[in-house]
Amino acid sequence: MKPTRSDVPLPPFPPGLSWLRGPEPVSERVTARGPLLVHFFEVGELSSVRTLPFVSGLHAQLADAGLTVLGVHSPRNGLASADADLDAALERLGVEFPVANDNNHRIWHSYGCEGWPSTFVWRRGGTLRWAHFGEGAYHETEAEIRVELEAIADGELPASLLDPPVGDAGGPAPELVRPSDELFPGGAHDAPWLGEPGEPLEVEYAAGGSWAALGGHGEVGLAVDGAEAEPIEVTAPGLYELATHRKHGDHEVALRPSDSVQIWSLSFAPGVRG
Repeated sequence: MKPTRSDVPLPPFPPGLSWLRGPEPVSERVTARGPLLVHFFEVGELSSVRTLPFVSGLHAQLADAGLTVLGVHSPRNGLASADADLDAALERLGVEFPVANDNNHRIWHSYGCEGWPSTFVWRRGGTLRWAHFGEGAYHETEAEIRVELEAIADGELPASLLDPPVGDAGGPAPELVRPSDELFPGGAHDAPWLGEPGEPLEVEYAAGGSWAALGGHGEVGLAVDGAEAEPIEVTAPGLYELATHRKHGDHEVALRPSDSVQIWSLSFAPGVRG
């Protein structure tokens, strides 16, 4: 969405934060160079993880043209709230832009965020141009950034990193079905599941795919719809794909984690109506 005012200023980054994957930014210097994209995400939240490749693509393709991308990790639990855990999660996800460990939610509250992911585009000079909450609006977000870059570009900008919108390419968009709600098997968003030794976690769901937020290190045995699947090797905290289904439907997964692995949540992706 476009802000109702053209003079909303960039909130300063609080002092004392840990910045990973890059140096601590100075707001005035960052926005003097060109537009700034600030992206809030969580490594165990499905919408966040699905959006990160787009944000990383913007960083890779438009940084030389003047765009600065900064990430803010505002965790909802202890999955990756420590610097070492977050750094390992970012390495696994291939994140190469600077990310603040906002584990006390200081940046989160200064921006007024209400969920993940949240994306803000700031003009050169530090006033708000665009904001979007949740997944999607990729074409609109890139278009707003490109308008800002065109004002300072020395030559042509790189081509768009996105394919044309589905409606522009011809044919109707596929009909997606709402999946089952995210599940916190530990009883709350900030408590991992603690089963008895050898006890599997069995979950039924309706979706086009399933994911698990896993912490620690070790192996998770996996069965999908009663059939054994490749075990998951947990090398860093984050979201791990359990199953992908061709269309929306009813399914079941059974997870058998080793003692050193925590299960924080299970998430479900929308699927195409059958």
